Amino acid sequence: MKASVPIAAAVEPGAPHANDVLHLMRPGPLQLAALPPLSLYVHLPWCLRKCPYCDFNSHEWRAGGEALPEQRYLDALVADLDAALPLIWGRTVHTIFIGGGTPSLFSPEAIDRLIGDLRARLKLAPDCEISLEANPGTFERDRFRAYRGAGVTRLSVGVQSFNDAHLQALGRVHDRAQAIAAVEEAASAFDTFNLDLMYALPGQTPAQLEADLAQALALAPPHLSVYHLTIEPNTYFAKFPPVVPEDDDAYAMLDRITEATAALGMTRYEVSAYAREGHRCAHNLNYWQFGDYLGIGAGAHSKLSFAHRLVRQVRYREPQRYMAQALAGAAVAQSDEVAIADLPFEFMLNALRLREGFTLAQFTERTGLSITAIQRGLEAAENKGLLQRDLWHAWPTERGLDFLSDLQTLFLPDA
Repeated sequence: MKASVPIAAAVEPGAPHANDVLHLMRPGPLQLAALPPLSLYVHLPWCLRKCPYCDFNSHEWRAGGEALPEQRYLDALVADLDAALPLIWGRTVHTIFIGGGTPSLFSPEAIDRLIGDLRARLKLAPDCEISLEANPGTFERDRFRAYRGAGVTRLSVGVQSFNDAHLQALGRVHDRAQAIAAVEEAASAFDTFNLDLMYALPGQTPAQLEADLAQALALAPPHLSVYHLTIEPNTYFAKFPPVVPEDDDAYAMLDRITEATAALGMTRYEVSAYAREGHRCAHNLNYWQFGDYLGIGAGAHSKLSFAHRLVRQVRYREPQRYMAQALAGAAVAQSDEVAIADLPFEFMLNALRLREGFTLAQFTERTGLSITAIQRGLEAAENKGLLQRDLWHAWPTERGLDFLSDLQTLFLPDA
C-alpha cells in the first residue's frame, strides 16, 4: 500500500459526488417505496489472449513470465469497495459474480482472500450465490475444487465450442480435450455450474452445431448459456470479418438448441439461457429483473437505486490506472443519474429478456413510475404479436424472444 502513495498523489479525483451518499439521498424526482435486491460484480480484467470477437474490458497478460499483480489488484478492489460502502450501507448482498477477463487466472489463494475481504465488509445473504468465470485454458486438476474451498458456489465454464477448428478461429487457448476435462472437473467439484456455448461460428454448418450441442448436453450441465457470435465494433473481427452463417441459418441453430435442451428437461428461462429446475443463475436474474448491482474492478458498471433517483457508475477501464485511482479512493470515472424519460426503456431492455416477463407491480416498484409510462409500448408490442399480457403481468412471445431487439425498441423514449 505504501508504494501507491506517490502514484495516488499524481492522479485526478474521480467523478464528483460518486460516493457522496448525502448528495445522492437529496430530494429528487422519484419516490421509490423500497430498494430492489442488491448484487455485487467483481471484474478481474486479465486473460491469456484477447479473443478476436471480444469487446469486453479484457487485457492480455504479457509480462514475460512475471506473475499477475494479484495482491495489488486485490488491494485496489478492497479500497474501491471501502469507498463505495456508504452507498449500500446496511443492504444485503444476494449474489456475487466474479467475471473478466479470465478470473481463473487468479490463484485459488487470491480468490480465497478476495471472498474473505468481501465477507468482512458486506452483509451477505445466507444462501448468497458466488459465481466465478473460468476458462478451460487455465484449467488445472483440483484447481476448481480449490475455488470451491475458497467459497465459490457456482462455476461458469467458457467452452464456446468443442470443435478444434472453431476454437482456433475464435482465438481460444484451449482445445476440445481440455474443454471436456474442465467441464467434467467442474461437475465433480460443484453442485451447480454453467457451460457457455457459441453458435453461428465462422463457417459453422448445422451438422457441426449438432455435434457441439450433443457433446455439451452429454456432459449434463445444469445450466447452459448460448451466444450468437456477433461482430462487435473495435474488435479484430470488425476489422477482418469472418464469413458466418446467414441470419435464417442462425435462427434455425437457436431453434435446434431450444428443442434439444427442452427434450432433456432444461427450460429456456432467458433469451440466451437454459437451466434445469433449481439451477437458474440468480445473479443474472437480478440484472434482468432490474435489481441493483455494485460493480468494482477495472471498467466495472454499477446500477444503484436511492429513495429519489437511480444512478449508473463506471470505474476506470485500464487496469493500471484503475489500481492507482482505486488506491487513491477515486475509482469511479463516471457517475450519472438515469433520466426519468429513459427509465421505461432501461427496465424493458432487461425484463423482456426473461421468458416469464415481469409483473406490472414490479415495473412501478423498480422505476417509481406509473404503468402508463409503458402503456403505448405494451399495446404496440401486443399488436405485433411480440408480447402477451394479462391484468398482472406481461411476457414476450416466442416471436418476441426471436426478435427481441424489435420488441425492446418499442419502448425507446421517442418510439
